[in-house]
Amino acid sequence: MPTISPAFRQAVKKLSDKEKEAIILKAARRDAELYDILRYELQEEVTLEEVYNEAADKIHELLINASGRSLSKALTKALRKAMKEIARFKRVTKEPKAEIDLHLHTLRLIFSNFTDQLDSYYKGFYTATARLLLRTIQLIRKHLHEDYYLEYKPELDDFLQEIHSRPKHLTVALPKEFEVE
Repeated sequence: MPTISPAFRQAVKKLSDKEKEAIILKAARRDAELYDILRYELQEEVTLEEVYNEAADKIHELLINASGRSLSKALTKALRKAMKEIARFKRVTKEPKAEIDLHLHTLRLIFSNFTDQLDSYYKGFYTATARLLLRTIQLIRKHLHEDYYLEYKPELDDFLQEIHSRPKHLTVALPKEFEVE
């Protein structure tokens, strides 16, 4: 990200409203993420819920439509793309609770549809899922108040139990259960 110089700021201030509008529209046409940020911040009818649902639908589509010679490898690739979509959502909205909810949505999709792939010979999907689970736990602890811990605990404990029930060795230090202090 470039640093904005004082001279650049002065040049922008000197532009007329029409010139500013033209520049903003030109930039938004070139950069889809910038368009999403501007749409979310400028249009009152574009809500957090709408942006969340768009991201959740894209993640659902990525995971459900994953296919290839090795489903486990295709799911690993789809999970990476899903994580990029969550990161994009975070940059657009800057809402930590909604980001955590997208993480949980992704985990629900995995554990309700693809648990058989966690036992695959290729452990990439298993490891990626464990990392996603660990990242979700870390985000909850970092960004949310302790009152939310009780809300997420049963579901996270189920996910943790499912991961730990596999005979594979974990490369990440995953707790046995989500601890509420």
